[in-house]
Amino acid sequence: MKQWDILGLGCAAVDDLLYVESFPQPDGKTPVVRAVRQCGGLTATALVAAARLGARCAYGALLGHGPLSQYVEETLIKEGIDLDPVVRHPEADPVHSTIIVDTLRHTRSILFHIGGRTGAHDMLPGAELIRQAQVLFVDHYGMTGNLRAARIAHESGIPVVADLERQNVPHFAELLEWVDHLIVSADFARQLTGQANVAEAALQLYQHAQGTVVITCGDEGCIYHASGYEKPVHRPAFKVAVADTTGCGDVFHGAYAAALAQSMDLEERIRLASAAAAIKATHEGGQAGIPNRATVEAFLRKRDERL
Repeated sequence: MKQWDILGLGCAAVDDLLYVESFPQPDGKTPVVRAVRQCGGLTATALVAAARLGARCAYGALLGHGPLSQYVEETLIKEGIDLDPVVRHPEADPVHSTIIVDTLRHTRSILFHIGGRTGAHDMLPGAELIRQAQVLFVDHYGMTGNLRAARIAHESGIPVVADLERQNVPHFAELLEWVDHLIVSADFARQLTGQANVAEAALQLYQHAQGTVVITCGDEGCIYHASGYEKPVHRPAFKVAVADTTGCGDVFHGAYAAALAQSMDLEERIRLASAAAAIKATHEGGQAGIPNRATVEAFLRKRDERL
């Protein structure tokens, strides 16, 4: 039996969320209704989502010794995420984000600062630790290390799930060659392919990908394509009362990875991930509203869905 269901090597962040009733105009002012600090980041949030769904998770990227790294560490430990593979470095620090949430329009704007090394280490964790995971999760932070780890995992028969938001980073095209499950937003899919139509973008990405392609489309659901499908499939989003969309995409990724580690088929993975993201959208903050397994199952039962 492997040590972990999911090993994540990408970004962790500290998110300072500022809730406003309207986003200020240039040179304008607006009062902050509420301020909240939470742990965030593409990979860290995905791991929290997976852990709450019952997956055994580990974080193996860079952390430093400062207060931001300490905050991330304390948060992940509380979620039951194993930090033994973490690589300590004096110049490392999580991304520090300020997120302005418009409570009336249900939108958010993210300002982020990268003050130190973040994401995967170039040469760590070792190959033997990478092979202790059922699933490897990577993003675009620390691309040299993510590429190395993805190659090791792929060649060892371990599926690689990727959450990518930027292509102007080293080794982007090379990393895609080792990714088995590419999950990106509609905006990034359009940017990558030049296709305005999301289904066409999914088809084009699938032609260049190694396996499954999923494009998340917010309140319109998602489009996915994989071997055995004649064309991309649209999965509508669950209709919920949206409070805050911060972290919904990351939650989708984490729930998908957890379902993959549990050997669910593709449609079950998409259904579980869609439900988890929808539930999160009904709560404020990036991680506070991430549901546990029982909550997701109850949500799906009410909609006559089955896991």
